[in-house]
Formats: sequence, C-alpha cells, structure tokens
Amino acid sequence: MRRTLGLQVDLKSRWHDGAVRVGAAAERVGVAAHVLRHWEDEGVVVPDRTPAGHRVYSDEHLHRLEIVRSCQRVGLSLSQIRLVLHRDAQGRDDVIAQHLEHLRRQRAELDAAEAFLTHVLTCEHDLMSRCERCSAYPGA
Repeated sequence: MRRTLGLQVDLKSRWHDGAVRVGAAAERVGVAAHVLRHWEDEGVVVPDRTPAGHRVYSDEHLHRLEIVRSCQRVGLSLSQIRLVLHRDAQGRDDVIAQHLEHLRRQRAELDAAEAFLTHVLTCEHDLMSRCERCSAYPGA
C-alpha cells in the first residue's frame, strides 16, 4: 500500500519567525505594496531584509504598519507620523498638540454646519436670505 503526503510551500510570503514579505504585509494592512515601499523610503516603517535583499516584515513591523494606518485615518501626514511613532522624537508633542487643535477647530466648524442645516430644515421663511438665523451662519 502506497501513501502520499501532500506538502504545501509558500515561498513568496514567509521568511522566518512569522515574518512576511512586502506583498503579504501590504495585503494584511490593506494597501498596495508600492505604498509600503514609499513608507520605507520616507523612513516611517523600515523592514528587515533577507540576505537576498527582499523586504521582510516581522510582527512588530506589521503592528507599526497598523499604527501608521490609524494615524493616517486621523489626518496625520507621513512626516508627522514618523515623529509620532517615536515617543522621544523631538517635536512629537508639538505635532500632536497642533493636530489636536486642528481637529477641535474642524469639530467646531462641523457643529456649526450641522446647526445651520438643522435650522434650514425647519426654517419657515420663504427665502433663506430673509431669515436672520440662516444669514448669521459664518459660512454664508
């Protein structure tokens, strides 16, 4: 009786100790591989290299990539993210404080826009220009 054993080898995505190559890392983070190469060029997340020069991303690198995506979602640029990733980076606290102030201004503007549109929905004037509240909106 002859038995066969199937063996599956994934040479493209795995290197060692759970590290993955650039394509697999990009897929896990939800970006294109060229984006990760750009982030490397910008010094945001620099992966290790195999002896053959291939990029490999460890679990720590993958975690940093997720943090980069989170920072992007709150509106930080790559240069700002590079500072934010390292607690001891000079200027880090200033970047965060400035961005927080920017977000607070945006929130105030959005709150005012929401109040304006909520009023417009119930405004009883035939023309908005005849309504004091509609005309008082800062964006008008």
